[in-house]
Amino acid sequence: MKVQKYAVNQYLIESVLSKVKEGEIAIPEIQRPFVWDATQVRDLLDSLYQGYPVGYLIAWRNPDVKLKDGSTASGKMILIDGQQRITALTAAVLGKPVVNKEYRKVRVSIAFHPIDERFEVSNPAIAKDAAWIPDVAALVSGTVDLFDAVEKYLFENPQAEKAKVKDSLRNLTDIAKKQIGLIELSHDLDIETVTEIFIRINSKGTVLSQADFAMSKIAADQLYGGQQIRKCIDYFCHLAVAPEFLTAIKENDSEFAATPYFQKMVWLQNENDDLYDPSYNDLLRVAFTSEFGRGKLADLVSLLSGRNFEDKNYEQSIAEESFARLNKGVLEFINKANFNSFVMIIKSAGFISNVMIRSRGALNFAYIVYLRLRSQGISNSLIASSVSRWFVMSVLTGRYSGSSETQFDKDVRQIGIGDFSDILGQVEQAELSSVFWEVGLKQQLATSGTNSPYFWVFVAAQVRGNDKGLLSKDVAVRELVSHVGDIHHIFPKDVLKKAGLTRSQYNQIANLVYMQQEVNIKIGNKIPCAYFADMRTQCTGGLVKYGAIIDLAALGSNLNSNCVPIEVMDMNIDDFDQFLTARRSLMADKIRAFYQSL
Repeated sequence: MKVQKYAVNQYLIESVLSKVKEGEIAIPEIQRPFVWDATQVRDLLDSLYQGYPVGYLIAWRNPDVKLKDGSTASGKMILIDGQQRITALTAAVLGKPVVNKEYRKVRVSIAFHPIDERFEVSNPAIAKDAAWIPDVAALVSGTVDLFDAVEKYLFENPQAEKAKVKDSLRNLTDIAKKQIGLIELSHDLDIETVTEIFIRINSKGTVLSQADFAMSKIAADQLYGGQQIRKCIDYFCHLAVAPEFLTAIKENDSEFAATPYFQKMVWLQNENDDLYDPSYNDLLRVAFTSEFGRGKLADLVSLLSGRNFEDKNYEQSIAEESFARLNKGVLEFINKANFNSFVMIIKSAGFISNVMIRSRGALNFAYIVYLRLRSQGISNSLIASSVSRWFVMSVLTGRYSGSSETQFDKDVRQIGIGDFSDILGQVEQAELSSVFWEVGLKQQLATSGTNSPYFWVFVAAQVRGNDKGLLSKDVAVRELVSHVGDIHHIFPKDVLKKAGLTRSQYNQIANLVYMQQEVNIKIGNKIPCAYFADMRTQCTGGLVKYGAIIDLAALGSNLNSNCVPIEVMDMNIDDFDQFLTARRSLMADKIRAFYQSL
């Protein structure tokens, strides 16, 4: 029989709030801003007033930690479920401001009508109405004496029944004396188990991850700067998407705006590139893996707790060092020179738009490679080649599409023990053999849709080669990608649909190509042999219908750069399968040459 690893206790609400105030229970801010609206706070107070259950809180007591002097300190409790309820009570009962969805500090004032025994969100009209107590915080928290409050209310409402008012206000003050259940997870539970519990209980509507739990751990720290690190991560990710948010940080969090962290991210105010807009999951994973040489975020939580992996004990010195290293990793991630240089490497490899990035794991690990090679003093040219090759290799092989965390851990440990060029060469030999290029890649290209990473690697090859769109003389694929050009079906999909082909057949990657919108519209539903007959005429002095190519040599070159077999000019619907096979072979050859050029 397994031992129960938790205890269920009942606490007075005022006791729980006291523990929060004194720091014994840490609110991790995993959801960061207070996401409840004021009506939910009102409803919570009403439920407590009515004596209704409001659910359990769940907290984990951090492992006991060995201090530097050899003594042992009990870990504080981290609230891993119930943040919104506790924050709501802190706002409504203690009168503390909360940070809302816009990152502004606001007061949530809840009003109470003693006669009707009704709660409402306070507003100017209620504040002027003597029948309402416009803010219950002072009364519920005990700042205002109950007797004085009754007398004041009766003075302002002489028609009110004294006994009714007295009973209602006593019931109101009793809210703080109501009990709430607290499930306390044992301090000796391993991190992996606590992480799993956290993810399960927080998965109502939103799937949370180990990164979420790691952020909770960071945010709950009050000794080693964890709260500022958490803000740094969160604000950077917000600014990357919305640079105008910088003003909101200055106005609403002047304390953070005065820190070195803020100064290191100010550059984002003029940054509008969206190729790599990291989430806090991305930033945390890259910072941790690049700095610690580990890929599993459960290890980060362990290290931040002070875990010694050799003797399984927890030591303050390890926690302190781990926060310092994480801080360094975060600052390296957000460094303007690092971030922009990495993005430029990816763009130079042909991936010029975020629409082309179909593997966030591959992008994240490529940044890890960049940061680690840079820390080793490797030359910029070798870093650029290594990072771009690793990124494209990862995309082509789906390296981080499965259990990416396990692969991260394996790869970063491998990188740490040898020359990266040798390691990359070994991976290429194993993953990108001649069999892959001549057989495997062609099979992978036999898929449909622009969601396929293989399609976008082909497009990247065209961008890097400065290829022109199909039937275009001057308009490059780069421009068509950047300005949302049309992705054209070489064999029109409507014609193929009428011939009985399915979506997965007519949307084959090998049937797709970038083309100017006006050219695409003019071609319409013509089959290849029809519109290429027009092109032959156009290239021998006839009417110019499509694009600006007017000689056969230029047309042949354009078809070649788009990997469209010259035979397409005479093909009809019956030749579709033959066309796909031929074009896949050409596309695979182009992708191979592209990779080898990186």
